[in-house]
Amino acid sequence: MQREAKLIQGNQAIAEGAIYAGARFFAGYPITPSSEIAEECSRVMPRIGGVYMQMEDEIASMGAIVGASLTGAKSFTATSGPGFSLMQENLGFAVMAEVPCVVVNVQRSGPSTGLATKPAQSDIMQVRWGRHGDQAVIALSPSSVMECFTLTVEAFNLAERFRVPVILAADEIVAHMRENFTLPAPGEVKVFDRKKPSVNPDSYKPFEPGEDGIAPLAAYGSEYVFHVTSSMHGPEGFSNNSPANAAWKVAQLHKKIERYRDEIVITKTFDVEDMDVLLIAFGAVTRAARAAALEARKEGIKAGVLQLVTVWPFPDREIAELGKKAKTVVVPEMNYSGQVAGEVTRVLGPATDIRRVNKYNGQIITPGDILEEIKRGAKEVL
Repeated sequence: MQREAKLIQGNQAIAEGAIYAGARFFAGYPITPSSEIAEECSRVMPRIGGVYMQMEDEIASMGAIVGASLTGAKSFTATSGPGFSLMQENLGFAVMAEVPCVVVNVQRSGPSTGLATKPAQSDIMQVRWGRHGDQAVIALSPSSVMECFTLTVEAFNLAERFRVPVILAADEIVAHMRENFTLPAPGEVKVFDRKKPSVNPDSYKPFEPGEDGIAPLAAYGSEYVFHVTSSMHGPEGFSNNSPANAAWKVAQLHKKIERYRDEIVITKTFDVEDMDVLLIAFGAVTRAARAAALEARKEGIKAGVLQLVTVWPFPDREIAELGKKAKTVVVPEMNYSGQVAGEVTRVLGPATDIRRVNKYNGQIITPGDILEEIKRGAKEVL
């Protein structure tokens, strides 16, 4: 049976991806440029037996999806920069309590209210370090409408598998662009459900890792009765402030991601086999980078692209492997300080010729902007 292709927006594809992954609870507060996700969920969730809740603010939205997840529901919210800032405390609770959920942050130009309808990629460091304390996080960045769908499904899979909140760090451009999209058939894209306990309820310890390093998660309302707290806690879920337990808990939050790092980190490469110039991009800017690389090759400059699909954990190894083969590395991103470029410099070292293309006026980085820097580097280095 031939399936119909539809012209849909990235935000709609995110909502479709969440529902395909099994999400049945959305709580959020409308905010440009993510509001279409909430709008789509308000229309679809009630029809499929799910729940849509418009909350009084983003603080409550984050708290609501944490609570829903603890009852066994796959849950998510969607916001933009100002709302994402408000979510940090409850997002930290989700990290500490190892609660699977998905947070969509459609990045826009700031600071504060900033240019509310314009694009940016300036929340990358906030995504990683926005919460206090030692913690790890997983974040993905889509560059197309189809990736909005597939990476939303992947975000839920990672959240459920590793008992972590996962952030989908989209940007206004990819969220509002429209492309042809065909919804995959059920089962065509893998969907992962959280591991449930197999022990007797009296023996259940909600934070005791199994052999795979992940603790099974029961649901509130089931025969398993357990305690969840934001305070330092042991395997039983109750507060435990001993140094030994604190060391174990903090390490556990990191190790369950570090152990599976190679299964979490996703990158894509384009024409890197013979490159002299490596472009490292993420989100919508990947599209401009690919166009610039193709144009550079027409002009005799061998350029290739590394797309960072997973932004956190940072793809250190992949960047190191390709970066050492390039004479020049160019990192285009829509922010002032070069948040990803700084990480690339950390990985490749200051001796590498790393060039930045930054735009922070609410306008997209164009292929021409990147090509100009490629040519400048070619004259100086190649």
